[in-house]
Amino acid sequence: MELPSEPGTAPGVIHLGLGAFHRAHQALVFDTLLRSGDRRWGVLGVAMRNPALAEALQDQDGLYSVQVASATGTTWRVPGALWGTAVAAQQREQVVSALAATSTRWVTLTVTEKGYGPELAGLLVEGLARRHTAGHAGLTLASCDNLSGNGRRLQALCEEAARTSGHGPALLDWMARHCAFPNSMVDRIVPAATEAHRAAARAALGMDDAAALGTEGFWEWVLERHLAAPADADLLASAGVTLVDDVHPFEEAKLRLLNGSHSAMACIGTVAGLPFIADCIQQPAVRRYIHGLMTDEVGPHVARTDWPAYRDALITRFANPALRHSVHQIATDSTQKIPQRWVPATLTRWHQGLPFARLAFAAAAWMRHARGHDDAGLPYALSDPLAEVVTTLARRHAGDATATVAALGGLEAIWGTELPHLAPWRDAVAQALHRINTLGLLAALEQENPAP
Repeated sequence: MELPSEPGTAPGVIHLGLGAFHRAHQALVFDTLLRSGDRRWGVLGVAMRNPALAEALQDQDGLYSVQVASATGTTWRVPGALWGTAVAAQQREQVVSALAATSTRWVTLTVTEKGYGPELAGLLVEGLARRHTAGHAGLTLASCDNLSGNGRRLQALCEEAARTSGHGPALLDWMARHCAFPNSMVDRIVPAATEAHRAAARAALGMDDAAALGTEGFWEWVLERHLAAPADADLLASAGVTLVDDVHPFEEAKLRLLNGSHSAMACIGTVAGLPFIADCIQQPAVRRYIHGLMTDEVGPHVARTDWPAYRDALITRFANPALRHSVHQIATDSTQKIPQRWVPATLTRWHQGLPFARLAFAAAAWMRHARGHDDAGLPYALSDPLAEVVTTLARRHAGDATATVAALGGLEAIWGTELPHLAPWRDAVAQALHRINTLGLLAALEQENPAP
């Protein structure tokens, strides 16, 4: 990878976690700013390990097509924000040099929940240390993942790495005074890219695009007004980003309403043999269940005041058949998503003395999903860091709902320290799982959510 060296042409943004979501979300915002004439928003897209996408995009000069499907039809966009690519595992020095370059102003990240570890922190801190030594300006480092308080988590991770890096307290002080780690909430459904996207791009645009992808018309980026360069706030707002003092109401609603519903449908769909989210929500029992989950058990407890309108928009988005959002893709890393998506809502209901039958059904559906085969007996692989553990336990106790809940519901890494010890929650999950075992998942869901 060679970065442009002439003034004004080097990327101003380093994005870590090159993939479909970034290319259909933040990259489009930066493309809008570039088209306005502000050349500071070109992106160096960094894949953390896998070189395939980075190489494909490099072969296409960073250009790719985005199919945007909504209720009003389909449009296409070919963004030009991606000015270069790299692979951190293979080109670490080049990535660190880019992080330290005087032209770099922003770092954005979509490395998913499991990516927040020492490897990521070490890479960022090495780049920040070089900036500090060279006397360059600080950076805005914006996490764009489904983590509550993601900016603060990233900041704490980097501060811990700086403390143990040998650079001394001066680096920590410089980071505190000159760098910003804003919390943010990002929302756009971006299915994994498939050959169908490439075929659609060939038909619509008359070109072969190995990096074509599809998304929905809806998008949100809610960003805390805490930036290294405060003037960037107005620029980003001009491109459609929402700048706020407190991101929490938005990220909480997204995690619990959108992501929580997605995870529930992912487990339901894998077991019921429904391949896509649109297939799930078209089932009347699933639609009633998801609407009830958001309306009765989740929505009333979020701080976002317009949550009923957000719920209705989500139901419409889920039903978009053009997205073909795979339930297996959404079910990836479920054991790391459940603590954010279901546990807080369940505990809120418990502490207020309110029922949580739909949340318990979601937990039961996940425990059935963990067996690795659907109701027709067809196998599927779990893509999860705890896949071997949870599948072994789920299969060992497959015929006994109570024993399954005792085993899988007792994993504090997933359910926290409180839920596993609440007998009413264990009983509710076991009752739901028993119905699933006896009737099959969709029939159990129909019994739980009968037509009016």
